[in-house]
Amino acid sequence: MHGKLIAPIHGRAISPIHLIIIVAITCLWGFNFSVIKAGVDNIDPFILTGLRFTFAAFPAILFVRKPDVRWCYIALYGITFGVGVWGMMSMSIHSGLSAGTASLILEFSVFISVLMGIVFLKERITNSLKIGLVLSLLGLVFIANITDGSVTPSGFVFALVGAISLSSISLLVKKVGIKDMFAFVAWSCAFAPLPLFAMAYLVNDVSLYDELTTLNSTALASVLFQAYPTTLLGYWVWNKMLSQYPLSIMSPFKLLVPIFALLGSVIFYDEQLEINKIIAFSLIMAGVVVPLIVPLIAPLVMPFIAPLLKPFIKSTQLKIK
Repeated sequence: MHGKLIAPIHGRAISPIHLIIIVAITCLWGFNFSVIKAGVDNIDPFILTGLRFTFAAFPAILFVRKPDVRWCYIALYGITFGVGVWGMMSMSIHSGLSAGTASLILEFSVFISVLMGIVFLKERITNSLKIGLVLSLLGLVFIANITDGSVTPSGFVFALVGAISLSSISLLVKKVGIKDMFAFVAWSCAFAPLPLFAMAYLVNDVSLYDELTTLNSTALASVLFQAYPTTLLGYWVWNKMLSQYPLSIMSPFKLLVPIFALLGSVIFYDEQLEINKIIAFSLIMAGVVVPLIVPLIAPLVMPFIAPLLKPFIKSTQLKIK
């Protein structure tokens, strides 16, 4: 029996079982950052990510038909998602950025997506988005000033590149209009491993053969966890939920990802929550929440606020005259 827990403006309510599933996926994605850290502590970050996408692609593409999308888009998505997002995020954690902070910086991709939409798609920026952007930029400033050893300059830059890449693929998905997202993700994953293995050799002077011969159980478990539950299962379930509920209802749930990521980092790696980190976390989360909440509550509160503002507006108009 599916009772209704949430009754949004769009008239579609989320059933209890779906709510549990959605929260479970965000928990999975959040704790995945600690799993990445466990992996990069035992294997080169580019090799780790390359193996992740190898397992995510094979054998899935043997059983899933190629999506009705041009090869160039599949390849571009796969390389950007594999190298640009997760290759960079793995490098950021390998370079000393804590798992919780890495997830928080990745959340900044929301606003980079907005800026890209304005530049490339000629979309409007609302006042609530401007406020959110300012709050999140302040959050990044606080992250840059964290001195407890959980933030490094190189790690910060790698994570920011990951956020930019994530915004880029969001723009690509919007432009292409993909229908079968599971097939698209599975097939695109096949284009990520070779560039990642090449990056390992060119940047870190590490070969795939050397890493495979010394692969331990921790690194293998990290690879398999990232490939199957996180990438294939996670994105498949999330997109199934997206097909049933409006984006405006689903998007706020992604705010749980950095919360679970920070929780995982505290539990497994004893990450310290100093004041700068708490302020940065609060600012970035507030920056993401404001643009989501304001459009929803404005139609509800304006009928009550408008009569109160009328005398002030009239007096202002008289002064101007």
